[in-house]
Amino acid sequence: MDYISVKDIAKKWHISKRRVQILCSEGRVQGALRIGNLWAIPSDAEKPIDLRTKSKDT
Repeated sequence: MDYISVKDIAKKWHISKRRVQILCSEGRVQGALRIGNLWAIPSDAEKPIDLRTKSKDT
């Protein structure tokens, strides 16, 4: 499995590096591994749904 950095996944998902780190620490990114103080994220990981916003349907 190929892993990519927080910086690369942040560009891919169009969010900040800090937001990616938070998602990883909350366990919301499937397959993300903590190696020392870095995160290794699978290159095929899907962006989690942003739970901070409300749905327009409700």
